[in-house]
Amino acid sequence: MKKRYFLLLFVLLVSKTYAQVSDLYTLKKDSSGFDLTIKGASQLASLPLKCITQQFPNKTNHTSNSDSDHILLPKQIHPAFFGCFDWHSSVHGHWMLVKLLKQFPSLNEASLIRKVLNTTITKENILKEVKYFDMPLTSSWERTYGWAWILKLDEELFKWDDPDARNWHEALQPLTEKIVSLWENFLPKQTYANRTGVHPNTAFGLVFALDYARTENKIVFEKAIIQSAKNIFGKDINAPAIWEPNGSDFLSPSLEEADLMRRVLSKNDFLNWFRKYFSVQSLKHLTILPVVSDRSDLQIVHLDGLSFSRSWCMNGLAKTLPEKDASKKLLQRSAILHLTTALPHIVSGEYGGEHWLASFAVYALLN
Repeated sequence: MKKRYFLLLFVLLVSKTYAQVSDLYTLKKDSSGFDLTIKGASQLASLPLKCITQQFPNKTNHTSNSDSDHILLPKQIHPAFFGCFDWHSSVHGHWMLVKLLKQFPSLNEASLIRKVLNTTITKENILKEVKYFDMPLTSSWERTYGWAWILKLDEELFKWDDPDARNWHEALQPLTEKIVSLWENFLPKQTYANRTGVHPNTAFGLVFALDYARTENKIVFEKAIIQSAKNIFGKDINAPAIWEPNGSDFLSPSLEEADLMRRVLSKNDFLNWFRKYFSVQSLKHLTILPVVSDRSDLQIVHLDGLSFSRSWCMNGLAKTLPEKDASKKLLQRSAILHLTTALPHIVSGEYGGEHWLASFAVYALLN
């Protein structure tokens, strides 16, 4: 009786949220998640298109070496990825536009997306982006969040048989190679993980790097990532998930780590690791939706992103767990609930969320 009650309550909650976005996303036939409609794709695409060539407001995180580079405008420092408030948001805005264009070639914004990307991802612009990493004090800049999104963008272009995509991919290679080189140099030195719920999170970065390495057959890089992941996370037990989230998290440290380990361990080894890592109490705690009290606050609005990243981690973990595992359904239900709760808030009218949240939504919906 209790199970039926909670199932009914869950369906009602999902249905109520879904009703707010029903023309943008359709419920899958098996109720396991949502499919993005072309109207929804168009709405999401409009968000980075608004800001991908917009310089201000801008948070460069630039370390000046002299007065000459201190006074440069964002577009002068980063001619490819200067828009959408910060470098990494611009990068994953580019990824999102590529992803949507691949998925929906008849998108109303298709020609505009191609026009914009033909002006940002050029050989000249990318070479200038590479030179930035050769400046003093910049070898750790955007490590590892921005690095991860560059590789995700490269991976998406690599998988697309399209004339423009081939040109963009070719133009991007010097920057991709620079990022891989920086990462390969860093991995042997990374004694400890960064377990924060924001940009430097180690597990999140390694997930994207590993996906890239496997897709593009970068065997040496793949082996280095796997070895690093096992060294850093392999012996972890009793994740302190009860402490999550922090007030500005857009990633779950414990779920991101599990999402990585399911990729680097055999299925049996992962299940053994997973059962030592998460208690039932910890997993249940992570199903509690984050409270976003002020979407005009650039840090608090991160928590909308947390709902999306939790959703994609939970969904991936649920697919990995055996059918009879009690955690499987818990994670499946929570993945859907987190997704449906956050979707209506992507377009909030507040730039603090609108310049980046759509990318997280697209990744949660289409991966």
